[in-house]
Amino acid sequence: MSALLASGVLSAPVHWTGPHWPWFLFFPLVPLLWILAIWLVVGFLWRRRGGGPWGWRGSSPESVLGERYARGEIDAGEYRARLEVLRGSSPR
Repeated sequence: MSALLASGVLSAPVHWTGPHWPWFLFFPLVPLLWILAIWLVVGFLWRRRGGGPWGWRGSSPESVLGERYARGEIDAGEYRARLEVLRGSSPR
């Protein structure tokens, strides 16, 4: 032990460079980086799909038309004609 003290090995200042730098200090950041990466991928796919909270995509034109018919704003003939237009067939 006295040989190590005399040589200055144990009394040398610790430098945070070189092959023995404290890489272990970054271990808490690794899970955070993975969480961030997964969150970004899921968010990107969610936006690309056009979804919202719990898969909500808003009202489709057919469902809006059905709601208008249910409220009595349009009659059955107008409902059928508009529904055929929405589905791409020609009205009768």
